[in-house]
Amino acid sequence: MAAGTACVGIGAIGIVVPVLPTTPFLLLAAICYTRGSERLYRALLSNRLFGSYIRNYLEGRGMTAKAKAWTLSLLWAGIALTAALATDSLVVRMLLAAVLVGVTIHILTVGTASTDVEFKGKPQTVD
Repeated sequence: MAAGTACVGIGAIGIVVPVLPTTPFLLLAAICYTRGSERLYRALLSNRLFGSYIRNYLEGRGMTAKAKAWTLSLLWAGIALTAALATDSLVVRMLLAAVLVGVTIHILTVGTASTDVEFKGKPQTVD
């Protein structure tokens, strides 16, 4: 349960920090909670901020178009600002550009869900 809670915290930070991924940490939290606490698992999947993202991913539905647009907007703005204001190093800027291109390609290749799914309350098993 502690590992799941730590992953939720890191995932929440990843919402506002462009290079820190959110989804893998939230998925890891869901896995930890399925093993340790059905109550916390249900709370995670019914969370109004990111419960639908986890459910869509676990069910193979992908991301909504709105979520993709929001994610890409924050990613591009955050990395562009970082490259422009936080470093003068060409190597660091090239690394940021590579991350930007890689993550953009990944997000664009993830399936697009038409809508978020409702959580019905029965936990799914994650193997």
